[in-house]
This record gives sequence, C-alpha cells and structure tokens, in this order.
Amino acid sequence: MNAEYSSLETAIREGNVDRGASEAVALVERGYRPIQIFSECIEPLLKDIGEKFSRLDIFLPEMVNSAQVVKAIQQTVKPYMGQGEELSTKGKIVIATVSGDQHDIGKNIVKAMLDVNGYEVKDLGVDVDAADIVQDAKDFGADIIALSALMLPSLPSVRDVIEYTKAVEGESTYKIMVGGGPVSPEWAEEAGADGYGDDAMEAVHVADQFLQ
Repeated sequence: MNAEYSSLETAIREGNVDRGASEAVALVERGYRPIQIFSECIEPLLKDIGEKFSRLDIFLPEMVNSAQVVKAIQQTVKPYMGQGEELSTKGKIVIATVSGDQHDIGKNIVKAMLDVNGYEVKDLGVDVDAADIVQDAKDFGADIIALSALMLPSLPSVRDVIEYTKAVEGESTYKIMVGGGPVSPEWAEEAGADGYGDDAMEAVHVADQFLQ
C-alpha cells in the first residue's frame, strides 16, 4: 500500500474517528480523490480487518470501531467529491433478530462483518416482527434481508418473515438470508430462504453471491 496512506491506515485500525477523518481530508488536500482513497486504501484495509477477525487475530470491538471510522470518513469527504462521483457500496442490507428473540450478539457480529466488507447495513434490533422488517427494507431500499434466530422457538418467526415478505413484496424483491444457532442449511432451504450463513464470514460470502 502507498506509504502516503500509512497514517490513515493506522487511524482506521486503531478506531480513531477524529484522526481518520482529518487524515482523509489531508490526503484530499494533497490531491488524492476520495474514490481513489477508498479503492487504494480503505477497501483493501477493511478486507484485511475482516479476515483478521475471522481468524480471531482481532475482536469484535476493534472491528466495529474500524467500521465507525470509515463511516465518519465517508461523511467527511463527501463535500470534496466531484460531480457524478459516488462512493460505491456493494448493496443495502437490513438485519434483524426476529420476533420473540432478544439475542443480538450474533447479529451484531454479522452486521460488523458486513459493514467492513462494503455493505450499507441498517440494524433493526431484536424482537422485530415481520411487517416492520418488510416495511424497513422497503423504506431503506434494501437488496437483502438478513434474519437472525438464536432460539429454537424463534424459527417460526423466521418463516413468518420469509412468507410475509414474499406475499407482500413478491418472490424477487429481496434476497433473504438466515442464520443462528438453531438454523441449518436444510431448514433454511425448506423455509424458503435464499441463503444461509453459518457464521459472519459466510454471511458476507452469501451476500456477495446474491449481488455479484
């Protein structure tokens, strides 16, 4: 990586929001275009951070903090972008733990991994019913609905979301991926989900396959 990016890289890895934003502006003022900074530095860096998390070389708070720095940088460099330029995202995802389930650790890990891999993610929280999930997906312009269930009694709620989504929005409006302790690939397929992720990294791979 270009040595000019070293200070920005350090700020992102350390989760330093203020320094990350100021370093990005300094690069722009030295002639680097925002899109160039993202393609040459931030995108490969976030991929490396995601891979480190999957190997447990770093932990969830570090990954979340890095993602927060990047979000701040995106906002900071917007005024410097030229006409017609836009920082690309892989796609938009809404993620939620389904109705009747209050668990959020697994969901939060998946969200953080999707964040650092270039997706724009809206977290709807826990215990979210089918109608709210579908409405939020519509309002957000989502490409994917990601559902988490951490308890066996939650599985009917996952099925409810899948059936409600397809009844209200149609078969092809959203790709639906599911995951969580009691969910299996076989159950996901039988329930009508489009994909299944066993862990956070696999969720990214599934999303990539949906939108490639």
